[in-house]
Amino acid sequence: MDNTIPRERLAEIFDQVVREITQREAGICLATGEAVPDGELFTVYTVFERGYSTCLSLCAESALFTRLTQGMMHRQDVSPRDVEDFAKEYFNVLCGHIVAQLYRETKIPARFSPPSFRAGRYIPEDHLRHIVLTYAGDRNEHVQLIHLAPRPAQPEQPNSN
Repeated sequence: MDNTIPRERLAEIFDQVVREITQREAGICLATGEAVPDGELFTVYTVFERGYSTCLSLCAESALFTRLTQGMMHRQDVSPRDVEDFAKEYFNVLCGHIVAQLYRETKIPARFSPPSFRAGRYIPEDHLRHIVLTYAGDRNEHVQLIHLAPRPAQPEQPNSN
């Protein structure tokens, strides 16, 4: 993505979409924050399979994912399985809107894998952080949207015989 759209514009697109979708889907207002997610964390992420060679992940405190699920399901009693399923669905919607916005600007069609969900903070080994947006929810839950660029290939070392 970095080669086709300036980093600052890419960050603006991510910021606009994450705030808009989070408010619309779950009624959670996100504000720019500085505190990184802490405590019990979950990560939902996807790999772009076509159009861009990149990953997006969302790492958040469990309270944010629980609240997100409650907002999307319109009920307070949610199971851990509900939280996982709705986090993936939310992230699928979020990434779909990002892809649509990027297409409007670059005319590059993109496809991403179905989102995956993991306990803890997760960053795929073969990627480096490129853009990190940190937020606080309106109930002080912390979340980061992380754009990951592929790790540059290491040059092969000549044999020293």
